[in-house]
Amino acid sequence: MAAPSTNPGAPDRRGPARYLWWAIVSQPQRVVLGALLGSVWMVCLTLPPYVLSRAIDDGLRPGDRSALVGWCAALFGIGLLNAWLAIMRHRTMTRIRLDAYFRTVRVVVDQATRLGAALPRRVSAGEVVTIGHSDVGVISQTLTVTGPGVGAVIAYFVVASLLLSVSPPLAVVVLVGVPLLAVLIGPFLGRLQGAESAYRERQGALAAILGDLAGGLRVLNGLGGKGVFAARYREGSRRLRDEGYRVGSSMSWVQAFGIGLPTLFLAAVTWLAARMAAQGTITVGELVAVYGYVAVLVLPVTFLIEGSYDISRGLVAARRVVDFLNLAPGEWESSARAEPVPGPREPSVLRDPLSGVEVVPGLLTALVSARTSDGADIVDRLGRFAPSLATWGSVRIDAVALDEVRTRILVADNEADLFAGTVRAAVAGRCAPDEQAIARAVDAAMARDIVLGLSDGLDATLDSHGRNLSGGQRQRVRLARALLAEPEVLLAVEPTSAVDAHTEANMATRLRTARTGRTTLVTTTSPLVLDRADVVHYLVDGRVSATGSHADLFARHPDYRRLVSRGTDEGAETESHVAEDRDAKGREGEGHEAGNQHEAEDRTRPDPSDEPTHEALR
Repeated sequence: MAAPSTNPGAPDRRGPARYLWWAIVSQPQRVVLGALLGSVWMVCLTLPPYVLSRAIDDGLRPGDRSALVGWCAALFGIGLLNAWLAIMRHRTMTRIRLDAYFRTVRVVVDQATRLGAALPRRVSAGEVVTIGHSDVGVISQTLTVTGPGVGAVIAYFVVASLLLSVSPPLAVVVLVGVPLLAVLIGPFLGRLQGAESAYRERQGALAAILGDLAGGLRVLNGLGGKGVFAARYREGSRRLRDEGYRVGSSMSWVQAFGIGLPTLFLAAVTWLAARMAAQGTITVGELVAVYGYVAVLVLPVTFLIEGSYDISRGLVAARRVVDFLNLAPGEWESSARAEPVPGPREPSVLRDPLSGVEVVPGLLTALVSARTSDGADIVDRLGRFAPSLATWGSVRIDAVALDEVRTRILVADNEADLFAGTVRAAVAGRCAPDEQAIARAVDAAMARDIVLGLSDGLDATLDSHGRNLSGGQRQRVRLARALLAEPEVLLAVEPTSAVDAHTEANMATRLRTARTGRTTLVTTTSPLVLDRADVVHYLVDGRVSATGSHADLFARHPDYRRLVSRGTDEGAETESHVAEDRDAKGREGEGHEAGNQHEAEDRTRPDPSDEPTHEALR
């Protein structure tokens, strides 16, 4: 089946029932066709009992062979018609369900994309996965009521009308008995909806724990915390199992009533009809017809009960989807101007009034703080990932169109995701995969040894989140991706925190070279990086305490000196280290990573500072 149009339309987010109705009216022609086929199919199921009664009364009892053959032929024809109607009904309903499934998936994915970096702050990854996998399937199943559900209601009245022509008392029994079945099963449906809601809540929470456990397994092993998370998962799994038992218990009662009550109802009506036939009130053929009508009625009654169950589950699932669709990127986004203003035409100063940080165009600016979160918070405000009064030139950054901000200002988070695929795709991102540009970015991020160490180079497979790379390797791949994007403003959070000192020194030098003339901000406490910065802001409690060069701050501020010298008072030793590192400028590439990577790199290339070629990286 071909997927619906790429535009899913604007979903109705005012409530779960309205969302389900939107999913229905989004495909009106198909829904009308499904309801028509379902109704005709249900009604045609009532024809065989009538034809069979005529064959008995007009052909079999009087011994009229021609009448018997004629009614039998009609019965065969009706059977073929019902078979064709059943096939077309099922095919149409499958299309309806798939349309609702794909449409809901698209609006969920669009919302996840719209939330962007705010998504992890608003909802867990496990919840998103559960919505995209389980809830959309439940919603699509709910739309079955538009076909057999509508047909069941029509068939109910048709059977009642047919019974009225045979015996008014039997028709009254049917008209009263079927609603009574619905009343009996109503409390169980309410209980089932509550159990489904609780089960769904725990399912999302457990999926989030599993995602955290899988994502941080390597770190948890190192810290010895795997057992704690595993115990939490076992406990959550046990509670989810208990909720599953509650759902299963309620569901078993619904299914039991769905099958048992119509069967008991069939037996009661048949007993009444048999007594009428014995008393001569109705004929034998009419008795057979009554039995057939009520037997056929079991199917629509079952559909009505199952439809009620599907609607109950669908409302629970739709509520989760609607809650997700109603998430806003942030409180500050709603306060942004209705008509965005253009950003400054020329590179302009970024200012964060809350901290006092100013990022001057064309310079490499560094933020130093004892708390890493202080620098990350400033980056979030300057990059419009958090509410702030930050300005870009003469305009508030939250007044500029978000697309323009994202295009010109890039926040390189140290925990940014690396998606599964090739290394080339991970570095290129949404950029066109220009081989020479990729090679330059890889070299600038000191990631050439990573590529050369992989059997397929840039075409090597990268696992989800880059799990087949070390922490330092992932960090360099992220930096290469950020440098390849060549944004007007680059805001990098701790871009060198997971590499050794030699690699860090070379990364700092090459970062400065690659970003010459462009605006760059980094958060770090590494003297190797700070010594290459044009401006350093020293933060205390999230506000600028001092501004200057690294050498000036190191000489004038003891707290700064202790912080960047890793908490020691060996100022002379650190100053010597910085001086040696400053002398090392211009000799980038002489340092190699410790261990086997450096030995392998030395064997592979005699001079690491050489400009990489497309053939070498490939």
